[in-house]
Amino acid sequence: MPRPLGELEDAVMTRVWQWNRPVTVREVLEDLQQERSIAYTTVMTVMDNLHQKGWVRREAEGRAYRYTAVSTRAAYSAALMNEAWSTSDNPAAALVAFFGMMSAEQREALRDAVRVVQYDDESATEAPAEPPAEPRTEPPAEVSAPPEAEGESAGPPTQPER
Repeated sequence: MPRPLGELEDAVMTRVWQWNRPVTVREVLEDLQQERSIAYTTVMTVMDNLHQKGWVRREAEGRAYRYTAVSTRAAYSAALMNEAWSTSDNPAAALVAFFGMMSAEQREALRDAVRVVQYDDESATEAPAEPPAEPRTEPPAEVSAPPEAEGESAGPPTQPER
């Protein structure tokens, strides 16, 4: 289970996840400076810490590094939710309470996610010899498959790159 990211780590990772491309300390710094006063060395240290923790990988480019996320924001969020749920003394009650906090839009997203997982489970079983009588609908396009289906991990690797 990943530890929750600190405030500045989250701000940096949010940019890395949103931009979805290799980024430099300078790029992150310039974007962060639109919101707060922050030093280059602070951002460099945070990105190095994220690398040491296994959240980003880096490749040298001249005298600088380009950093890339190891997993997605969705995988990170899922790991946090799973940890909170699995450590509950009453997981079913925790789920009921969690669902009760959700907005209508969040409950609809949950329904879509369950349909995706059910679709994946059905497609993993042996395919029927003949097509089903009724046409099968694909899961909603705006819902992506769970991270495991895309070959992503739910958190940082256990051994960070060095």
